[in-house]
Amino acid sequence: MTADAVTWQPTCSVAMLRRRAELFQAVRTFFSERGYLEVDTPVLSRDIVIDAHLHPIDAVVNGSRLFLQTSPEAAMKRLLAAGSGSIFQITRAFRNEEIGPLHEPEFAMLEWYGVNSTWEDQMTLTEQLVRHTGQVLGTSVPGPFLRTGWREAFTRCLGACPLTASVSELQKQVRRHAHLAEMPDDRDDLLNALLASVVEPQLGRERPEFLYDYPVSQAALAAASADDSRLCRRFELYLGGVEICNGYQELTDPDEFQRREHLQSERRRRSGSRELPGAPRLHAALASGLPECSGVALGLDRLLLLLTGQSCLAEVIPFAEGSA
Repeated sequence: MTADAVTWQPTCSVAMLRRRAELFQAVRTFFSERGYLEVDTPVLSRDIVIDAHLHPIDAVVNGSRLFLQTSPEAAMKRLLAAGSGSIFQITRAFRNEEIGPLHEPEFAMLEWYGVNSTWEDQMTLTEQLVRHTGQVLGTSVPGPFLRTGWREAFTRCLGACPLTASVSELQKQVRRHAHLAEMPDDRDDLLNALLASVVEPQLGRERPEFLYDYPVSQAALAAASADDSRLCRRFELYLGGVEICNGYQELTDPDEFQRREHLQSERRRRSGSRELPGAPRLHAALASGLPECSGVALGLDRLLLLLTGQSCLAEVIPFAEGSA
């Protein structure tokens, strides 16, 4: 291939590079002013937090298998357990997923943890952050942000309570609303299909909207609700039907962490996904004592896309997949 035949130009404009830099600087100023310490953690690790639906990318280094992190969660929680106090970082995250207008295998992630803060505190902080970055970029973000319970959103869109509907009833809804090559028989897979096809497109249309109180079966590493054992303290934020962040009241119990890790491993095995080693160092950190905290992971590329009115990630990142 000749040099002339190689496409070398960035996928976004130089003007967008400047706006991207403004966004990153605004984020750093926002958290520094609130006493959060900026940290950086490895993107390569022997540990990987197990999620049935997240597929990491791995590499062999000096004969050992390492994983490009799907999130800096494990390492940041080790810092929290070591006494770092409230922290944030802007990093790269990697996921072996399908490519599309809103999905890239490598992307910019902002993750932060507020010590002695609640998940409700972090919803408020997330709203302040999004409105602040919008102001910096010259985009007015309407508020106040809506807060809608997960069960309420499903009932509003489907006319049935997702917590009490049977698997067969959920399958009927999936047949009606989603186009799947194969019908799942797992309750959470059905709920996720309905979330993606029916609920999400309706969220955050008039103004940004938090979806909160997810079922405990979808808790990941969020703490269970003290008010309803069927729910967990997890939230996501949607702008124009697009999810941009995921937040938790963080799980601090090492035994429950281990139970959930085994559950996710079993779900991966049943679905035919490969086995993963887990995160024993994170388990040890939890056993040593993780402070009460709440954390949020936010996709900066998606936020920039939405604040600048672009249609795909390639327009807001220097080199999209296929051009790097």
